Amino acid sequence: MVSEKDVQHIAELADVGISSGELGTFTHQFNEILEYFDQLDAVKGDAAAIKDLYNVMREDEIEPSLPQEEVLRNAPAQEDGFIRAPRVM
Repeated sequence: MVSEKDVQHIAELADVGISSGELGTFTHQFNEILEYFDQLDAVKGDAAAIKDLYNVMREDEIEPSLPQEEVLRNAPAQEDGFIRAPRVM
């Protein structure tokens, strides 16, 4: 069982802000999740359910692509022949 102190410590490590009013709720939810994992651990698996593994990779096939002008026609903004996207902060 996880205590409120444990949840607060985990939140600090993960740099997640949890207010003191939310701490009880998060602790309860955290413990419910861990109890669910305990139930999953108790399930006995059947080795026969494992299927043969096979490689799903295939050889690459070269196919013609759209012309650059046609692709850029659909772009909301373009710059120097490329699609211009908003800056990610």
